[in-house]
Amino acid sequence: MLKKTLIIPIALLLFFTISPAQAMSFESIVHSAKNLWKKQPTLPDFSLTDTKGNIHTDETSKGKYLLVNFWATWCPPCLKEIPAFVEFYEKHADKLQILGLDFEDANREKIADFSDTFLINYPIILFTEENATQFKNFGEIVGMPTTYIYNPEGKLIDLHMGEMDIKTLEKLIL
Repeated sequence: MLKKTLIIPIALLLFFTISPAQAMSFESIVHSAKNLWKKQPTLPDFSLTDTKGNIHTDETSKGKYLLVNFWATWCPPCLKEIPAFVEFYEKHADKLQILGLDFEDANREKIADFSDTFLINYPIILFTEENATQFKNFGEIVGMPTTYIYNPEGKLIDLHMGEMDIKTLEKLIL
């Protein structure tokens, strides 16, 4: 009998102990992202090889807006934003370069099938041994999706955590 009466107070104690910790954790993520923006206000040096063997660098993106999107196939908001990127890139590839950095351990064939299914028309870069060190040049990724947008001069104009949509892209780039 005594054991049953202790279950509710212990459950409530655990609930109230965990809830503030979770809120602080979210706040620390937002704080980390804001500090990241301050530390990395310009486009870093990078060299990334996409799934087709093309090399993308900070030099090849000069003169265009650069959208660097960290995503994964298991991330629902990542999957929801891909059609917006595809549509926006189709219309504005003359002034924009999108690089989709797949931040997971995935093989080339799986991502090729995935890209075909989603009709992805921009370069996809896998998290490989070769690319992993270059992923870090953009800073610590604390949640996905995370998108960096740089202007044609290489200045970071937006660090966006969460799903992006066409209205946001138009506001930032057009």
